[in-house]
Amino acid sequence: MLDGSQGWRGRGPSLEAWVACELKRWLQTRPRPRPAQGSPGLKQLQARAVRVLAESPPSLVEPLVSIFQLQDADRSPLLAHIHRLHQEGRFKEAVVLGTKLQLQPDLDFETMSAPLLLQDKVHLVERYVDSLPDLQQRLLALLDSWCQPGFDIRVVARWYPQVTSVRLERLSPRELSRQVLRLLERYGLDPALCPNMITQQHLAALRYLCHKRLVERSLSQESWAEHVQGLVGQNQWLQEQLLQLLTAHNDAAVVARCVLDLSLPTEQLPATVATELNRLRLQEGTTEAPFEDREDDHYQLPIAREDIHFLASWEALSRHQEELLQPGQVVGVDLEWKPSFCAGGRPRASLMQVAVEGRVFLLDLPKLLSPAGGPAPRAFSRLVSRLLSEPSVTKLGYGMAGDLRSLGASYPALAHAEKQLRGSLDLLQVHKQMRVVDMPAPGVDGARGPRGLSLLVQQVLGKPLDKTQQLSNWDRRPLGEGQLVYAATDAYCLLEVYWALCREPARFHLSGDLARSLRLGRSDRSRMQEPPRLQKALASPRQVPAEGVAIPEVRARAFRVVCDSMLQGLARSLRCLGVDVLVLGAGEDHRRAAEVARQEGRVILTSGLPYQKLRAQVGAGRCLSVDCSLRARQQAKAVLRHFNVRVTPADIFSRCQACNCDQYLKVSKDMMKQLVWLGSHPEGPSSTGDKTTQNEDERETGSAPEEAPGCGTYDPPCRWLEEADLRSRAPATLGNGTRLQLAGVPAGVLQRRALRHFYCCTGCGKVFWEGSHLGRVAAHFQEVLEGAPGSREPGQAPGPAGSSD
Repeated sequence: MLDGSQGWRGRGPSLEAWVACELKRWLQTRPRPRPAQGSPGLKQLQARAVRVLAESPPSLVEPLVSIFQLQDADRSPLLAHIHRLHQEGRFKEAVVLGTKLQLQPDLDFETMSAPLLLQDKVHLVERYVDSLPDLQQRLLALLDSWCQPGFDIRVVARWYPQVTSVRLERLSPRELSRQVLRLLERYGLDPALCPNMITQQHLAALRYLCHKRLVERSLSQESWAEHVQGLVGQNQWLQEQLLQLLTAHNDAAVVARCVLDLSLPTEQLPATVATELNRLRLQEGTTEAPFEDREDDHYQLPIAREDIHFLASWEALSRHQEELLQPGQVVGVDLEWKPSFCAGGRPRASLMQVAVEGRVFLLDLPKLLSPAGGPAPRAFSRLVSRLLSEPSVTKLGYGMAGDLRSLGASYPALAHAEKQLRGSLDLLQVHKQMRVVDMPAPGVDGARGPRGLSLLVQQVLGKPLDKTQQLSNWDRRPLGEGQLVYAATDAYCLLEVYWALCREPARFHLSGDLARSLRLGRSDRSRMQEPPRLQKALASPRQVPAEGVAIPEVRARAFRVVCDSMLQGLARSLRCLGVDVLVLGAGEDHRRAAEVARQEGRVILTSGLPYQKLRAQVGAGRCLSVDCSLRARQQAKAVLRHFNVRVTPADIFSRCQACNCDQYLKVSKDMMKQLVWLGSHPEGPSSTGDKTTQNEDERETGSAPEEAPGCGTYDPPCRWLEEADLRSRAPATLGNGTRLQLAGVPAGVLQRRALRHFYCCTGCGKVFWEGSHLGRVAAHFQEVLEGAPGSREPGQAPGPAGSSD
C-alpha cells in the first residue's frame, strides 16, 4: 500500500489502487453505518487523503473529495494546498478545487478570480460563485471597477506574471460592460450596483445618437437633445466625451447648437464653435439645424390633421368601436415606445396606432390600461382582442409579430395578443418577397438610405418616410405635433402601400390575388410548409425582372454562376443540384466576380451594396441580388426560378459540393475496404486482415441486395478506379495528386450488404455513397425538380447520397 508521504509520480496505477484499497477496507470494517462526522476513523482517512491530494493529478481530485468527504475535513491543510497551487500559477486547479471543497468563503475572492478573468475564463468564475449571492455581487463589483473610465487593465495583469495569454481586447470597457450586463440579468441583480457599466452604456448610446443626428440625419434636434441630456446629466466625464464626439464632425454651427441646447461647459470649445455659440445666443428664438430635410422629400400623410384622433380614455375610444370593428375593412396597426439605451430590458409600449380609410386613431396605452384590472382596461383589452381575432378585418403591419410580442410583454392584459391574431398581412414578408425578385430601391445611398418600412414606402409610393421622430420620447404627454403626425403616418402608409400592391401586383412581381394568397393568421401559418413570401417568390414567373420578358430554359449542368464569398451555403445547395458554381475567396475584391463573369459567361450572385456596381459591369439579367434573410435552400430555389433553370433528378449530386468538380471514379467495395484498411495500418497488410475481409465477402456473396433509399441505385457515367489510377495505396492518392478522404468513411458503411460501390471526387478526393441524404435532398427540392424521359421520379432520384462529411 502506498504511504501518503511517498511520492507517486510515474506510479499513477499505484495511487488509484491505494484509493480503491482504502475504500474497500473502510467499507469492510464499517459495513452498515457510514463513519460519523468527526469519528477517528474518518479523520484518519481524511488526513491521509489530504496528503495524497497534494500530489494527485486533476483526474483524481473529484474522486478523492467525494469518497473521503473532504469538504468536511480540516480546512487548514486544504486551504494551504489551494494557496500553494495559486502561487505556482495553477489558477484553474486552485479555483476548481476550492469550488469542489466549498471553501469560497475562506478564500480571497479577487485573488482567486482575477487571473481567470484575465485569461477569459469567466465560466469558471461563474461556477465558483454559483449559489453564493455575496460572491456574485463581488464578481460584478470587480468587473465593474475594471469598466471605470481611465482604468488600465495592464496594471492588474502585472500582479499575476504567470498569466501570459492576456487577451486585452476581451477586457476593454465595452466588452466588460457586456459581461456585466449579462451577469446582472443572470443573477437578477439591480443595475445600480454597477455604476461604471452604466457610464459605459451611456457613452455607447451617445455615439449612437450622434451618428443618428450628425451622420444619418434621421433624428430631430429636439429628440436628440432630450435623450442626450438624460444620458449625460451632470457627469463631467460624459460631458467631455460628448464634446469630443461633436467637435469630431467639424461643423461649428451644429456643435454650437448642441452646446446651447444642453448647456454644456464652454471652456474647452474651439474658437470657431465659441464664435458660432455667441451668434446663436444673440438671435431671437432658435432654429432647426440647416441640414433638416424638406417636407417635399418624404411621403406626406394624405388625410387632414383633424382626422387624427388621440384617445386617452375608454369613453372616447368607445365612440369609435363600430368604426374600428367594421367587417370587411382593412386597418393598419403600429406601435411606438420610448427608446431605451441602457440596461433594464425593453420599455413598455406607449402608443398603439390603428388606421382605417380616412382616419387614424392613436391609443394612449398607459392611460387606457390603467389601473390594471379595472373595468375600463378590461373593456379596452376585449376591444383589442376582437379587432385582432376578427378574420374579416384585414390587419396590416410591418413586423407585426414582434410588435404584438412587445405589446403582450408590456401589459399582462394583452399577453395573448399575438396568439389571437387572425386575418393578418405582414408587409415585411411581402417586402422580402419583392427583394427576392430583385427590386433595388431607387436613390438608396448606402447607410444613409431608407430602410425597413421607409424603404418599402419609397419603392411602392415613390418617397420614403420621415423618420426624424422615430426615437423621440413616446412616454411624454402631451405628445408634440410632429410626434402625432409621425405616428399617424406610420400606420396610414400601410394602407396606401397595400392598395398600391393590390392595384398593380405585376409591377412588383407579386401574385395577382395578393390579399387572398398572403392574408394568413397564426393558425393558417402553422399549416404552411414555407412562409408565404417564399411560396409566392417561388411561384413567380420565370423571367428577368430588369427586362420583363421570359428567358429561355437552361439545364442545370449548363447554368454557370459566380458567388459572393458571403453566399457559401447557396453555392453548396446549387452544386448539389448540378450547377457549376465558383465562389470568391474571403479576401477577393468584388470586382473579381465581374471579371470571371465576363470571361467565362457566368451569372453573378451577390448581396448587399456591391450589387449596383456589379450589375453595371455585366449588364441587365446577368447579376442577381440574393435575399440573405432566406436559408440557403430557399435562396437556391429562388435563383433557379428566377433564371428558369431546369433541374432533373439525374442532376442531383452530379457535381461535388465541396470543390465543384463533376468527375467521379467508381470504387468497388472490395477495393474501398482495402484502401481504408491500408490507411489505418500503414505497416502493411497481414494474413489475418485479408482473411477477415475474405470471410465477410463470402458471407455477402449470394445475398439478395437491399434496396437503396428511393428504390433505386446510382450508376452515373463514370469509370471504375483501377490500380493504374493510384499513385500510391497508402495513403490512397490519385495520379493527379489528389488524396482520397478515406478517414470520413464510417466502418459501418463498409458492412452494408446493399452497398456495392463508392464514388470518389477526382478534384478533392471526397468519398460519396448511396444513403438517406439522397432522399432528403430530393424532398427538399421537389418543387423545382422536373421529370425527364427515362429518369426516375423525384423520390427515386439517383446520386451520391452520403459523403465524408
